[in-house]
Amino acid sequence: MRETAESALKGLKQGDTIGIIAPAGPVTHDEIQPAIDILQQKGFRIQEGVHLYDRQGYLAGNDHDRLNDLHRAFEDSSIKAVICARGGYGTPRLLDKIDFDIIAQNPKLLIGFSDITALLLAVNRKTGIPVWHGPMLRNPDGREKNIEGLIRLLSSGGKIALSLEEKNVLKKGKARGKLLGGNLTLISSLAGTPFLPEFKDSILFIEDTAEHLYRIDRTLTQLRLAGILKGVRGILAGDFKNCGDADEINKLLLENLEGDYPMYSGFPAGHGTDNYPLPFGVEAEFDTEALALRVDAFIDQD
Repeated sequence: MRETAESALKGLKQGDTIGIIAPAGPVTHDEIQPAIDILQQKGFRIQEGVHLYDRQGYLAGNDHDRLNDLHRAFEDSSIKAVICARGGYGTPRLLDKIDFDIIAQNPKLLIGFSDITALLLAVNRKTGIPVWHGPMLRNPDGREKNIEGLIRLLSSGGKIALSLEEKNVLKKGKARGKLLGGNLTLISSLAGTPFLPEFKDSILFIEDTAEHLYRIDRTLTQLRLAGILKGVRGILAGDFKNCGDADEINKLLLENLEGDYPMYSGFPAGHGTDNYPLPFGVEAEFDTEALALRVDAFIDQD
């Protein structure tokens, strides 16, 4: 794995250019223009990928063109951050074709979630560069609040200090480790590939959407049986939108994640109305006794 200094990432400031790409599902201009308007009103320039609005069935164009947009966004020195337009499906198809040297040599903020989990984890695994699980452009729920929150965090050093709610604590405890994770289904899809980071000694964040309880059970069981969850230091569960009763989901988490570590559910990140940005690949402190989550600042504001 190529190691990249965390301080190599630069924070955002007014006037910076943000690149928009669609490495997964297709989008239309009308679907993402409201989010682009928000970014422009905040003083940012926008550079759209050449193939941003391409469509090939359930993909935003063919693999070659989506890959080229990703590479160009990192090669372009004027672009300071790359935000993915939407999830859907398609990012895993690109992983074995990505030139990770391009990304390692041009570190910049990379933001997305859902299917983009595959890209985030692969980039962190192959380059060591921290990545951001956070709001994209197509999602209308809470769009303005979520995008404004993302920009505020990326413009102020990336330091997170949040209070947790006692009612959402599944297991009490304290932990420190790298924050990693994302969409549960996508994490499972990377099992057995060279693109999944090592979760040992990590605080694992998971979320999902529109999955039946038995499918969540099956996915957690697979990860457990494969040993992927061995050595995890804490579990931070986000939104499981349209996945069934929250108490039943919590029961599955407790049944499948039996480690002696802190566990918390209902963190406001994922497919719900609230999608709080989380950096992956950086040290975090997770304390369900003091009800606190802290993530070390790592963005250079100079």
